[in-house]
Amino acid sequence: MNAPANRPRRLESHVYGSWVPGTGEGAMLLDASTGVPVALIDSTGVDYSAALAYGRDKAGPALRRMSFHERAAMLKSLGQALMDGKEEFYALSSATGATRTDSWIDIEGGIGTLFAYSSKGRRELPNTRVLVDGDVETLSRDGTFSARHILSPLQGVAVHINAFNFPVWGMLEKLAPTLLAGMPAIVKPASQTAYLAELVARRMAETGLLPEGAVQLICGSTGDLLDHLDGQDVVTFTGSASTGRKLKTHPAIIENAVRFTMEADSLNASMLGLDAAPGTDEFDLFVKEVVREMTVKAGQKCTAIRRVLVPRAYGDAVVAALGERLARTALGTAGDENVRMGPLASLGQREEVRARIRDLAADAEIVAGDPDNPHVVSGDVRIGAFLNPVLLYCDAPFRAKAVHDVEAFGPVSTVMPYETVEEAVELARRGKGSLVSSVFTNDASFAEEVVLGMAPFHGRVLIGNRTTAKTSTGHGSPLPGLVHGGPGRAGGGEELGGLRGVKHYMQRTAVQGSPTMLSAVTGRWVPDAEVRSDGEHPFRKSLGELRIGDQLVTGTRTVTLEDIEHFAHFTGDTFYAHMDEEAARANPFFEGRVAHGYLIVSFAAGLFVDPAPGPVLANYGVDNLRFLTPVNPGDTLQVRLTCKEINPRIGADHGEVRWDCRVSNQNGAVVAQYDVLTMVAKTRS
Repeated sequence: MNAPANRPRRLESHVYGSWVPGTGEGAMLLDASTGVPVALIDSTGVDYSAALAYGRDKAGPALRRMSFHERAAMLKSLGQALMDGKEEFYALSSATGATRTDSWIDIEGGIGTLFAYSSKGRRELPNTRVLVDGDVETLSRDGTFSARHILSPLQGVAVHINAFNFPVWGMLEKLAPTLLAGMPAIVKPASQTAYLAELVARRMAETGLLPEGAVQLICGSTGDLLDHLDGQDVVTFTGSASTGRKLKTHPAIIENAVRFTMEADSLNASMLGLDAAPGTDEFDLFVKEVVREMTVKAGQKCTAIRRVLVPRAYGDAVVAALGERLARTALGTAGDENVRMGPLASLGQREEVRARIRDLAADAEIVAGDPDNPHVVSGDVRIGAFLNPVLLYCDAPFRAKAVHDVEAFGPVSTVMPYETVEEAVELARRGKGSLVSSVFTNDASFAEEVVLGMAPFHGRVLIGNRTTAKTSTGHGSPLPGLVHGGPGRAGGGEELGGLRGVKHYMQRTAVQGSPTMLSAVTGRWVPDAEVRSDGEHPFRKSLGELRIGDQLVTGTRTVTLEDIEHFAHFTGDTFYAHMDEEAARANPFFEGRVAHGYLIVSFAAGLFVDPAPGPVLANYGVDNLRFLTPVNPGDTLQVRLTCKEINPRIGADHGEVRWDCRVSNQNGAVVAQYDVLTMVAKTRS
């Protein structure tokens, strides 16, 4: 990895178990602030077919042998290891043009995504290797033939083609759900900042936490990689729409129906509400947010605000406030502590942004910032990719085209006025699909109309106002639990979104068969499947002794009018249906006074609970509680309790057990149905 002091290091690809240097001359990568060479990049000589085969044959089976909880624990350990070494990443990140604050978003934001998916995996997924999706579908009258949807990991490789602006976060936010799903990946970082992605990938490999081949890295061109894809593979792409379209129409992707998700250009808009006049909290928050989104990462964010929509009456005030704040933005070398905004990623990128500003000038005039004469507090504008923030104003946005078509991927935004709510929504829609939009208002009716009008055209909508001023994560922050993607121009894809992101790397399959077979396949008992009753109360069994289908049928208890009245007075729930015979009979659902639903649940617990100390440690809730048949005085209750699902906790001496609980009356009618959740020790004490 180390290079002579007078030479930039040569990046290597990590494929089929080895770090492989390219055999070509390579392209030079330069420090965005100083122009000093940082690295050489080249992937000539990499066998892409072998890399795919290695992921499928070596890493895939190893990942699929792990449960969701084991993979979640792996992500947590990996995140901890990377966090311990973060200062090394920060030191190199400055070469990309990122300030310390910018790098925090990239580095710790990326590592934080590993932690977030680890937590979700342990809290929201079972400790199994297969997911069930939805309820059981009964396909026969006698209950002998049913179906259930399951999700299982795809058996190919996820190819992640990433953008230059977030070399760490862009890699880790895709890897987290991929690995949690049980699928290996090949990461192709954008060349310009690949040196940072390569460093992080090296440290990941050195931990030894990942199965061999779980994460491979290509530094340089992808060559003929896509030619070797098949229907079990996945491709994700972040970058320009033109490149994305080329990849999406690759013959192998089309022929094999390879899953493809794209995050592309996005002309994100932020809107100032009609109520948010100068002097209001919302006006000030709006101005602050626009400036932040223009200057963080020098505006090189897929979620940055490109179009600033304001009531026409407030237009001059908005332009003045933005111009004043932007003029105070200290531009300079990324490592300078006095600098608020660093350079763009490269001189080529700066020229690209300048060209797009000239395109925007067909519809708009520059009202703040000079794109051709940057003023810096440190650094040399001749060799550093410095560009002052540039604000434009388009007075007639409904007659304009460029402001709704051209994205200057840098610190550039265009202010455009609107008169009515309908006009504001229409302007937002003219972005033709965006990752995110925001609206700053304290008027709930305005927010409702605007959000519902914009939602079909955006992946995410943020409502900002005085209530959320201190807690909001802001317009431009993708979060692990929320969908990141957008329709139309934004690519039509989705990433993150909690478990939605995990399921992208899994196949949904409808499995049909007998309830017993479905229980065996899914690891979750379903009604009418075989049960086991060996005479021992299931609550006396440890987690290791319990089996899916272990069942208890209890004794009975008759509900009396005195029980109902006592429960009513004891709890304070004296609802008329429990206490007034005439009023209860007038209710279309009842024939007279009825027992409280929670009285039924309480009596049920009294029937099935084994009171002595034992492996069952606690009851921590119920799910899906439904009251199905009214219970009248004189009705007799009986409970059927069946072990439905067993989830051992990794690193703990207990796990969760889900029980199917059905409470029936003397006629066999189900009066209540729900899942009981308990904590159970792994072994008997």
